[in-house]
Amino acid sequence: MQKKIHRIALCSGEPAGIGPDLCIQLAQNPLNCQLITLADPELLQQRATQLNLPLSIKLFNSEHEIKKHTPGELIVLPCYLPKQCTAGQLNKDNSSYVLKIIEVASKGCLSELFSAMVTAPVHKGIINDAGMDFTGHTEYIADITGGHPVMMLATEGLRVALATTHLPLSEVSSAITQPCLTRVIEILNTDLQNRFGLKKPNILVCGLNPHAGEGGHLGREEIETIEPVLEHCKKLGMNVQGPFPADTVFTDKYLKQADAVLAMYHDQGLPVLKYKGFGNAVNITLGLSIIRTSVDHGTALKLAATGKANVNSLIFALQTAIEMANHS
Repeated sequence: MQKKIHRIALCSGEPAGIGPDLCIQLAQNPLNCQLITLADPELLQQRATQLNLPLSIKLFNSEHEIKKHTPGELIVLPCYLPKQCTAGQLNKDNSSYVLKIIEVASKGCLSELFSAMVTAPVHKGIINDAGMDFTGHTEYIADITGGHPVMMLATEGLRVALATTHLPLSEVSSAITQPCLTRVIEILNTDLQNRFGLKKPNILVCGLNPHAGEGGHLGREEIETIEPVLEHCKKLGMNVQGPFPADTVFTDKYLKQADAVLAMYHDQGLPVLKYKGFGNAVNITLGLSIIRTSVDHGTALKLAATGKANVNSLIFALQTAIEMANHS
């Protein structure tokens, strides 16, 4: 049950991509929150015309009453593009605009102006081409808000968190240390309790190696790192199980009782999640002092301004942000 109407910040993402389109498509629906979109108002109006969708823009005033979203309307906290934007055409001169949006939303959450932030996709490459050191949304937000970010994707019936994120496969094993893995599991357990209302979440942990190491014959990371961490977490009262072979843990036998699966690396867990729910999934950043969710896809430059972008993931991201805010 919703406790109150939450004010949610919506970052419109890369201006040349489908982010602005998704904001406008989302605005057509009744929403159980007050949505504040961070974007250039002229860009939104131009894109709405291209999409042939009705859009009324009102500028954000923090002193106005917090009330539910009005379909066909966007309340906009204006951030202005340095250069004119053409749908589908990246321009590195607009990278500062993308980062400014994230910064304003993050600081707004820290000050409790917003209950949560939801982000449309950005293009990492063009931001780096502009000479800015940017590894991703998650790391950039964590630099502003503090905390130890843990990535978790969720779709109907499945949550998958990651012990490591965007690393070359050759670096994964050395990155999985006992202190780091312990911290990730503690954050996952705590946020499932505090953000999702699960009293004692059941967490299934994958091994790193095939067959979870086959008793040390296929690698010793399970014996030397993962198993000791799980024993420690159990002594602290956490309901963690494993390490399980990744090729069997994602089956109904295990998942029907699981609240989340912890994968050791990006492509161990996310292919299963995306096969099950791509386009209807949400990317959640745990371990921060604020609530942040995002879509499960990229900027889709070729779809910008065509009306073919699918808004379902953004809807799910917003619903999840509201759910998390209700438990906070």
